[in-house]
Amino acid sequence: MKLNTKTTGRRMASSLLCFLLLGGAPQAIAQKVQDTNIGYQSPPKVMADIIEAPATPAVSINSKGDWMLLLESAGYPGIDEVSAPESRLAGIRINPATNGQSRGNYYNNIKLKQVNGGQEFAIAGMPQQAKISYVTWSPDEKYVAFTNTKANGIELWVASMADRKATKLTDAVINDAYSGSPFDWLSDSKAMIVKFVDEKRGEMPKASTTPAGPTIQQNIGKTNPARTYQDLLKNRSDEALFDFYMQTQLKLVSIDGTQQNVGQAGIIKSVDVSPDGQYLLVQALQKPYSYLVPHYNFPYTVQVWDRTGKMVKQLAQLPLAEDIPIAFDAVAKGPRSYNWRPDKAASLYWAEAQDGGDANKAVAERDHVYTLDAPFAAKPTKLAGTKYRYGGMQWGDGIAILNERWWKTRTERRSLIDTSKPNKAAVLLVERSSEDGYNDPGSPVFTKNKYGRNVLLTDKKGQHMYMISEGGSPEGNRPYLSQVNLKNKKTDILWRSEAPYYERPVDIIDLDKKQIITRRESENDPPNYFLRDLNKKQLTQVTKFPHPAPQLEGVQKEMLQYKRADGVNLTAVLYLPKEFKKGDAPLPMLLWAYPREFKNAAAAGQVKSSPYEFTRINSGSPLFWVTQGYAVLDRTDMPIVGEGDAQPNDTYNEQLVASAKAAIDKVVSMGVVDAKRVAVGGHSYGAFMTANLLAHSNLFAAGIARSGAYNRTLTPFGFQQEERTYWEAPEVYNSMSPFSSANKIKTPILLIHGEADNNSGTFPIQSERFYNALKGHGATTRLVFLPAESHGYRAKESINHMLWEMNNWLETYVKNRPVQ
Repeated sequence: MKLNTKTTGRRMASSLLCFLLLGGAPQAIAQKVQDTNIGYQSPPKVMADIIEAPATPAVSINSKGDWMLLLESAGYPGIDEVSAPESRLAGIRINPATNGQSRGNYYNNIKLKQVNGGQEFAIAGMPQQAKISYVTWSPDEKYVAFTNTKANGIELWVASMADRKATKLTDAVINDAYSGSPFDWLSDSKAMIVKFVDEKRGEMPKASTTPAGPTIQQNIGKTNPARTYQDLLKNRSDEALFDFYMQTQLKLVSIDGTQQNVGQAGIIKSVDVSPDGQYLLVQALQKPYSYLVPHYNFPYTVQVWDRTGKMVKQLAQLPLAEDIPIAFDAVAKGPRSYNWRPDKAASLYWAEAQDGGDANKAVAERDHVYTLDAPFAAKPTKLAGTKYRYGGMQWGDGIAILNERWWKTRTERRSLIDTSKPNKAAVLLVERSSEDGYNDPGSPVFTKNKYGRNVLLTDKKGQHMYMISEGGSPEGNRPYLSQVNLKNKKTDILWRSEAPYYERPVDIIDLDKKQIITRRESENDPPNYFLRDLNKKQLTQVTKFPHPAPQLEGVQKEMLQYKRADGVNLTAVLYLPKEFKKGDAPLPMLLWAYPREFKNAAAAGQVKSSPYEFTRINSGSPLFWVTQGYAVLDRTDMPIVGEGDAQPNDTYNEQLVASAKAAIDKVVSMGVVDAKRVAVGGHSYGAFMTANLLAHSNLFAAGIARSGAYNRTLTPFGFQQEERTYWEAPEVYNSMSPFSSANKIKTPILLIHGEADNNSGTFPIQSERFYNALKGHGATTRLVFLPAESHGYRAKESINHMLWEMNNWLETYVKNRPVQ
């Protein structure tokens, strides 16, 4: 049924307009492209059926590997849920009805499954019409806690694994306004520290229609650059509303439902329980707030409380951070990244910049890492110093891995620390380019210790640790499990994925028996979980998830490798309709891509996917059009390389066009694609790419740009991976802005944007102004704003309408493009 809704507002009034239809398109399709007075539309049935299908369950496996949770989801929500009222404050979007984050992702059921044997069990007493989040095993893994969002708030629930029964612990009073889980288990698995809405906070502040005075910001001679952010505080009313939602009372909630207040209410952003359960690490926001930066740069205190809420130690009082330099290696001044060590009962660790957070300063050690044990009265101990910027730690039994990074050189470094000897020289394990996928050692394997915390898995003698790597190679990714000798640093591969499968280790469940769990898929087999015995060389399937989109069964897939004119190696994945045969007439094609910057041409040319990965699809995928008789070129490499002193974006457009030409030349030479019927599309930075390709080449019949930014002067303090400001490189900003070249775009371009886009830089006005520039120069263009949608589109109605718009555009200007 066609909806007869009316569009309102300045943006909607100027949207959905097409000035020119090329001759030769079927009249019905042409009329659809012309139509602007429409409601939500549906794409061809095969596309709509894919969107309507339930999602494949997510999986959570316990540390012993004997049980897994199947987290079921109903699929995409409706527009009624996505368009619910929300408050946009300090970079956070809050649902006023629930005091939780708006636009949440939810599960609607949890099932329990045995890994050995595969038997599934329902959990009794689950909430009706559930909207489940934050599913978390207890430390002893006898319980699972989760939240359930209702129309009027958020509840806390717990499910017992022994009797497979769920119980509601609280009413709908949980405070989930701030990011991160609103609860944290104690080590005894008998209780949790939980964030509650403060019942004493009073009535919601109402914005006065009469201004109390001007809103003023000032800067007296300081350099305070800031990237473009959305949803910032704007006035005193916003500040009062922010305080209202964030006001939190911590409570100790037992698994029998008893509750006890912990400390005084405040604007608490996070609380973390020490491994022994005796202390709380509490971080709370302070005033003054800022109208220039989001919440995570607001002033805050870091304190240690005991379990009653009494402050034991104030660790830091950090000021407003509006002056962080514009650089990827820059950080705020002062201590940061406070955490509990998982290997000790109650010991904190954190980092502190020795360069004032300024990456341009030359210092012997960039960061120091400190530790402090309970009762927190001693002077902090320096554990290590870093050459590059601190990037986190992984802790084990007497050892730790120190991670460092340096963006300017794309360097990544990992070192082994003896935690019993503070400030002893670390042993370098790896130093490599972060762009080099072929030599990425992967991530450590963890195990649970006596506190129920994750620590590095080592053998009984502590001589080896274990890593899971993506296994990049010239043939494509081949994930592997490796054993690393901590003394001589030698790496031995214990198991590696083999063709025709893409199989990735998930966890080691028994080191002595060499039993692991993997996630296995092939070109035609959907991902499922398997139990693999390396000693016995046995493979047992655990889950049997069906094909999530049977409409794509039989689709032909090939990973292509080819070269750009300057010699850079490129890859892409080509999909062809299942009925297509060699010798058939060349097909129209949709090329989909997202550019990425590199400082090394060799790294840019590495293969970054696997020919054996399952053909999967999501709401934003271009693969829908393989069901409509198109070839689809996905994950098309568009590397932007700047080696040595050159910056990648210095020759952005030239490299972009060269990559696109190489891709088209490849598929045309194979005889499968008609060079005159190729469209290009992308989302976000891919939309920016699309507009530039249409402005600076004649390679395409049409373009589709979703949620992009087109005028870089509106992001003057950097964008994507560009660190230079507009004033440092105005020629780069101008030449890269398709807005500046709107007069050159003669190829039909469809613009789609979420009306509530919250992504940094991709303000909806970017599409509105670009559309006006195109329209003013007589371009063939259409602008579609999707109501209530953010940077990614979530409502079924929005997704179906997006697909409808894209399909009509491609049918009109690509598949049925007249011969010229």
